[in-house]
Amino acid sequence: QVQLVESGGGLVQPGGSLRLSCAASGRTLGNYAMGWFRQAPGKEREFVAASGRSGGTTYYADSVKGRFIISRDNAKNTVDLQMNSLKSEDTAAYYCAAARLGIPLSSNGYHYWGQGTQVTVSS
Repeated sequence: QVQLVESGGGLVQPGGSLRLSCAASGRTLGNYAMGWFRQAPGKEREFVAASGRSGGTTYYADSVKGRFIISRDNAKNTVDLQMNSLKSEDTAAYYCAAARLGIPLSSNGYHYWGQGTQVTVSS
């Protein structure tokens, strides 16, 4: 069992930056692929970014490519999402998740989820 807790959300102006962090406990994070997802009100949860177990392989949704960076520190059991050049459409609750197999790009492939942290991009 893995427990995940996100932090770092908040209110930011368009064009600004935020860094989300996901802290894991219960199991070594290096055993899992990690993903970030987001869900806006009235919309389905969508993939944002994913990282393989070592952090050497990463994937991004087209909507965030070039603006967001996923990184992990397995020694500290954390996974971060650096978000730059934020837009109003990035407003959502952001969730980190852990997957036992592969590097899923769909929420169906993830077994453990955090409770989410809200990101609001508004002037």
